[in-house]
Amino acid sequence: MNSNELLSVAEVCKLLKTSRANLTKLIDKNEFNLTYNEKGAKRLYKHEIDKYLETHDVDAPKEVDPRNKLNDLNGTEWMPCTKSFMYQKGLGSNHKDAQIEKLHPAPYSFQDIEQLVLFFTKKNNKVLDPFGGIGSTAKACALTERTCTSIELTTEWHNLSIERLEKEVGEGSSKNHEFINGDCVEQLKKIKDSSYDFVVTSPPYWSILNKKADHKVISRVEEKLATNYSDSSKDLGNIKNYEEFLEILVNDVFKECVRVLKKDKYMAIVVSDFRNKSEYISFHSDLIQKINKLRVDNNYIITLQGIRILLQNHKSLLPYGYPFSYVENIHHQYILIFKKTESKLK
Repeated sequence: MNSNELLSVAEVCKLLKTSRANLTKLIDKNEFNLTYNEKGAKRLYKHEIDKYLETHDVDAPKEVDPRNKLNDLNGTEWMPCTKSFMYQKGLGSNHKDAQIEKLHPAPYSFQDIEQLVLFFTKKNNKVLDPFGGIGSTAKACALTERTCTSIELTTEWHNLSIERLEKEVGEGSSKNHEFINGDCVEQLKKIKDSSYDFVVTSPPYWSILNKKADHKVISRVEEKLATNYSDSSKDLGNIKNYEEFLEILVNDVFKECVRVLKKDKYMAIVVSDFRNKSEYISFHSDLIQKINKLRVDNNYIITLQGIRILLQNHKSLLPYGYPFSYVENIHHQYILIFKKTESKLK
């Protein structure tokens, strides 16, 4: 037996009859040792896979209630997903697969999006992210056998999204997904009604990335990393007026997302509140007020189903306001969950 024989991630998933996401969890639990070939592609040792197969029944059927049309989870897997909070997960900035992600000024964790994708879709479902960024949603879909359409305005982030899947998921994996380099306001209009099973995204938090004195901005400048999404006039993060920003975000982006979403399917929006100088902006509640019960073509309505708090317990505390006034360390995000249903008023 050749103990150094290597298998690709795709080959291992086929042998274990599992998803890339589950394989990642097994690697994290040290069931297998991950290595890389000369091109930097992930590989696993065949003898370790063979040993695992000797002690695990990969053919054991997973019992999913036949009435469950939403996802592929059984009751045990479903219940934790209904908690009103979850802890943010990340690989850590020094991890090999975090090097592309950290080039972006405001990435969100593919592991957090993966949890949402697993709950709100079934295998082979279509997922849309109108603010594709560095490809976190695309990676989550690739790992869980869903198909993603990722729209990204900035060419640099668009190209890095594709590169990220090729390096972090597997060679050729990006070809299974649609990456659109363009303005989502324009691109969404080209998509047919009721085309997607789930919409998930994290939009710009207005113009907060354009703050020049922010500690994070200063740190990224020192590391010669990007501090904003782009300098484009089409970038919503460059709109100076908050009300104008909200108007475009809701009516030109999210209303269009609802149109292309299938009936009785969900849209999840990951956002955070923030400060504009001394003013506290309750971004999440402003979005709820404008999106909840929004009607689309008089046939459908989108309604708020719940809010999950994404706790960022790993973030460092900074002495904001000390010793004069209360200024909050914002260490959480909101996941706003909406559902598209048929309108009773026509």
